[in-house]
Amino acid sequence: MKKYIIGIDIGGTKCAVLLGRAQGDADDIIIDKLRFETRVGRGWHAVTAELLDNVEEIIKKNALSPEDILCAGISCGGPLDSRRGVVLAPPNLPDWECVPIVDMIEERFGFDTYLQNDANACALAEWKFGAGKGLRNMIFLTFGTGMGAGLILDGKLYSGTNDMAGEVGHMRIAADGPVGYGKRGSFEGFCSGGGIGRLAQEMARKTLENGGSTLMCKTAEDIENITAKSAAEAAENGDETAKEVYRICGEKLGEGLAILADILDPQAIIIGSIFARSGHLLKDSMEKALHREALSQTAGCRIIPAGLGEKIGDLASLGIALDAAANGGKA
Repeated sequence: MKKYIIGIDIGGTKCAVLLGRAQGDADDIIIDKLRFETRVGRGWHAVTAELLDNVEEIIKKNALSPEDILCAGISCGGPLDSRRGVVLAPPNLPDWECVPIVDMIEERFGFDTYLQNDANACALAEWKFGAGKGLRNMIFLTFGTGMGAGLILDGKLYSGTNDMAGEVGHMRIAADGPVGYGKRGSFEGFCSGGGIGRLAQEMARKTLENGGSTLMCKTAEDIENITAKSAAEAAENGDETAKEVYRICGEKLGEGLAILADILDPQAIIIGSIFARSGHLLKDSMEKALHREALSQTAGCRIIPAGLGEKIGDLASLGIALDAAANGGKA
């Protein structure tokens, strides 16, 4: 019986290759890990060549051969085609136009390989190892640089007809507001690191123009330096403008959660990144909006911070491999 799996995480800044056990939990599934800087400017041919060499290296380093590997999972930002195993020019990998990454790995090593976008991969990780363990219906929200979702429905990952299921950041929450996903007033516009930063900048500017002050910046020249993190720090220290930024964000988060809960009726919605760190600044207004907007039957859906923390990036790609193996692999 093959006891090992490979995880591959492709990012715009760094890439990682992991060797894992085909059975295990979050604390012991990872055996080894190799990382390198992506350096996207050198082109996808060079990056994928280094990626494949790292796969070979991690197998040999642990006295294994490709025949010992059950399968591999690849986590990468979208858009992509998971069925064909092709990366389709994600924003953070600009020249990766139709890169057949799955075929490249399968042809070199011979083991089945599976590709998913990073939101789906993180959903699988939280479902198999984290806050969603044991659930049959759950939504994972990234709530980081952007806002995306991975959907576990009826005990399976749901990716949709065109691999576009879970693009919740594009939902319009308000007629006006910060821009996210190319749309003003979108879910991502209010509920993402960039969106919170832009909202905080706008509100800080108004505060200064009205003769007030804010801990987020001393002068108008500093406004462009405000981020979601610095706004959260100011809110923690009692700054009223920053607290209002997070109150608005929490309200829009609750409105978005109500839409998702009413449509998909999950047992839980698990939220990562910013919510895991700053949920206490969002919770009150989020809960009020959720209970105001959602049907009574779905308003009881549990809203849970992601449980894996910094481990989620490593476990995401391994989760893809484990999920594929559990579903019988390729026909």
